[in-house]
Amino acid sequence: MKKIITLSLVAASLLFTGCGEDSKKAATEATTKAVESTKEAATHAVDAAKEVADKAVDTAKEATTKVVEATKEGVATATEAVADTAKNVAGAAAYAKCAACHGVDGKTKALGKSAEIAGQSKEELVTKINGYKAGTINVSGMGNLMKGQVTTMDDASIEAVAGYISTLK
Repeated sequence: MKKIITLSLVAASLLFTGCGEDSKKAATEATTKAVESTKEAATHAVDAAKEVADKAVDTAKEATTKVVEATKEGVATATEAVADTAKNVAGAAAYAKCAACHGVDGKTKALGKSAEIAGQSKEELVTKINGYKAGTINVSGMGNLMKGQVTTMDDASIEAVAGYISTLK
């Protein structure tokens, strides 16, 4: 662009020095038109550059927002997985004393009397364990033995062991 302006100015100055008044006027007009068209072209170029920059910024903002949302979802999923793993570990630890009678897989009939506990729902197991703890359940004469096993368990331990047992198939 500078070259065009420079050439226009050089051409105009040559015309001024070598031509008459009409030529000088025509040269002045040509130079003015060249400067105006150059300004107009520059303005259009600046506007176009601004538009492209604005679009790029908007695209970058959208991409950043998507990345942030995906990261939040990933963190939430990982947090849930860690919490689930912690619950399973706590449930497995609480089940250790149950395994002596019910078997590692929950499929042994305790003392040959009880039903298998593997595969029961968590809610059903919580209800039964709380019943044994309160002394209101005495299936197959096992009420006192079970009450002794679960008396020291708090609600969190009961939830954990019931959750663990419900995963045994």
